[in-house]
Amino acid sequence: MPLLCRPQHDNGRLRHLTPYQDSENSNSVNLRTDLSDDLSTLYGVLMPDSTPDEDNLGQIVHSPDGVTVWRDGRHQSFVDPDDPTHLAFEYIAQMGLAVDTMLPPGRITATHIGGAGLTLPRYVEHTRPGSPQIVLEPDQQLTDQVRRTLPLPRGHRIRVRAQTGQVGVPLLADNSADLIVLDAYDGGRVPADLGTVDFFGHLARVLRPAGVLVANIADEPARRYLGRVTAGACAAGLPHLAIIATHDVLKGRRFGNTVLVASASPYDVDDLRRAITRCPHPSGVRAGADLDRWVRGARPFTTEDAEPSPEPPATGTWRTR
Repeated sequence: MPLLCRPQHDNGRLRHLTPYQDSENSNSVNLRTDLSDDLSTLYGVLMPDSTPDEDNLGQIVHSPDGVTVWRDGRHQSFVDPDDPTHLAFEYIAQMGLAVDTMLPPGRITATHIGGAGLTLPRYVEHTRPGSPQIVLEPDQQLTDQVRRTLPLPRGHRIRVRAQTGQVGVPLLADNSADLIVLDAYDGGRVPADLGTVDFFGHLARVLRPAGVLVANIADEPARRYLGRVTAGACAAGLPHLAIIATHDVLKGRRFGNTVLVASASPYDVDDLRRAITRCPHPSGVRAGADLDRWVRGARPFTTEDAEPSPEPPATGTWRTR
């Protein structure tokens, strides 16, 4: 079972592809590994020879494999216009597998906090056609550029609102989302107000009882920030928790991304473990007692002591222990 902690107030099954398998009629992540071998793309960290000019931050860069969206001098999204199931970044592939595993087949109602190239909204539309989706992305200029360069599919129900998560989420109706994706960064860091127990309380309110939150959290090897955010999700009424990351991040060997999976309802973490074994980036799941040890004693962030996620390493480097 995932970590089960005590809330402080009341408030598809997956079909896997093998690497390089044709995905024309698939309903799951395309586990291609060709682009994954490029470390600058794999970890979203710029290498010295791939950094755009300072004046060109926010650009959209084409390559033979697809299109990369840059913002704040870092990769934000990768989109394969010919194959929405090609999820190149490791944490996006992990999120896609979590969505496929945690939610039943068919249409869902999704809210995305953070948009950039709209990679996951495109994936959900492809695997669950007609799903109504709201995307909160405050950078209207970037959204306009993405939609001109990478048009959304015909008949989609993806609506992008030029709002931050803090502004947009409180306006959403109670019990209105089966899925919430939190993947919002500013200057390479999760904004402080998106990591608080107060904000997670809004997310818990918007989620349906069996709904799922998946959140991309970047942190240093000690995982102090992740621990406090996870404690906040639990305290806000999402006590069934698990985390997904590459093995080196789980072992605390370097700065990196962790996907937090949270729900108000129990779920079978073994299903999640089996799904993650198919990730093209070797990854693992921590839940139950293993996760409890990480977050034990962690104090949730509040609006009074909120902090952004740690500053990422300098471009072209990894912060290691």
